[in-house]
Amino acid sequence: MTEQFDAIVIGTGQAGPPLASRLSQEGLKIAVIERKLIGGTCVNVGCIPTKTLVGSAKVAYTARQAQEFGVVVNGVTVDMAQVKKRKDSIAGASNAGVTSWLEGMDGVTLIHGHARFVGPKRVQVNGDTLEADKIFIDVGGRARIPDIAGLDEVEYLTNSNMMGVDFLPQHLIIIGGSYIGLEFAQMYRRFGAEVTVVEMSDRLIPREDEDVSDSVREILEGEGVNVRLNAECVAVSRSSEGVRVGVSCDEEPKEVYGTHLLLAVGRVPNTNDLGLDDAGIESDERGQILVDDFLRTNEPGVWAMGEVNGRGAFTHTSYNDYEIVAANLFDDDPRRVTDRILCYGLFIDPPLGRVGITEREAKASGRNVLIGKRMMTQVGRAREFGETRGFMKVLVDADSEEILGAVILGLNGDEAIHCILDVMYAKKPYTVISRAVHIHPTVAELIPTVLQDLQAIG
Repeated sequence: MTEQFDAIVIGTGQAGPPLASRLSQEGLKIAVIERKLIGGTCVNVGCIPTKTLVGSAKVAYTARQAQEFGVVVNGVTVDMAQVKKRKDSIAGASNAGVTSWLEGMDGVTLIHGHARFVGPKRVQVNGDTLEADKIFIDVGGRARIPDIAGLDEVEYLTNSNMMGVDFLPQHLIIIGGSYIGLEFAQMYRRFGAEVTVVEMSDRLIPREDEDVSDSVREILEGEGVNVRLNAECVAVSRSSEGVRVGVSCDEEPKEVYGTHLLLAVGRVPNTNDLGLDDAGIESDERGQILVDDFLRTNEPGVWAMGEVNGRGAFTHTSYNDYEIVAANLFDDDPRRVTDRILCYGLFIDPPLGRVGITEREAKASGRNVLIGKRMMTQVGRAREFGETRGFMKVLVDADSEEILGAVILGLNGDEAIHCILDVMYAKKPYTVISRAVHIHPTVAELIPTVLQDLQAIG
């Protein structure tokens, strides 16, 4: 027997639940299917729990610096069980909130189980077959497990099962020197663990400009994080300490010994067991579902949103995917993915806020580019709070006077960057900010100063 719905939403990440709500408001009969945790990666094992851990680590770090501010603290210890309990409480409340929201929607049937396509408009779950004219895929991704020699012989952690850790590893080795790995590296160092980051490239976060990579490395090493780059001979095996990681063929020491291993080498979409072939839905070699500018797949009546479509691996881009789909379906508003300006954060402390293109990309574009840069040591607010690490950098098209990209690595950089992002969306010249009067003392007040001293890019 086949049950008929107006729409089926597969997955409950950041796009699925709000779209289900909009479909409900339109009076449709909807099936929402989730095989694991309501709320997806962000709510359960991503943004919310990890940034909660970052918050605890920040308090521990600040407490150790208290004497510099004239505050006397007699010893700092970290109760990892309590840290986890706090994280579980905050993430659990978010999970419960999304679950309650879905369960209370008119016309929505929430189904727990694994969905698999058995035809272009047909899905099977828990032995039942569902059919709908509109199907929306929001199944997200998971940690990529790399092909590393010996990995099948040792225990390892990912960003997901790391959420179950309620103890302090003596020495945490992290394979992967990009966004996820670096956030865990700093937080666990601040909790008190020895931490070593192993990265195959010649610098951390290699997609960023070299000055960003160098400054981030300086921040982490300044707090005692060990960094091993150019790790061309990565292999793992058991050791008396816990795990041995080979990191170099030539440079000594060639091996690092630790108690625990965390893999942070990227993510893969959850499409391998979705039955895409049975539905005729096209995907690329990585398993990402191919979509057009309106997030439509090649199969009429099927959309793919969020991390699974490869058009943005962030919570904010996933939510924007929902907005694009809803606007085109119901609002006669032809919003597109290409309307989006790239923006994201690296939530180490101090954080990195990034928008638009990098300096490297600007140089390669052939444009007439201007650049402005200031160190955070020149920001009064940063000096007052004792956090002067990092810098600001803004790139401007000299001909159109529009801002091409920017980075703020420093105190409140993840918030201050939005001053620049909003002007970029408005397609206004940089002079809108450079002539603006910002509040003193803030981090954002230095942005006009940066833009008042632009130089031709080297």
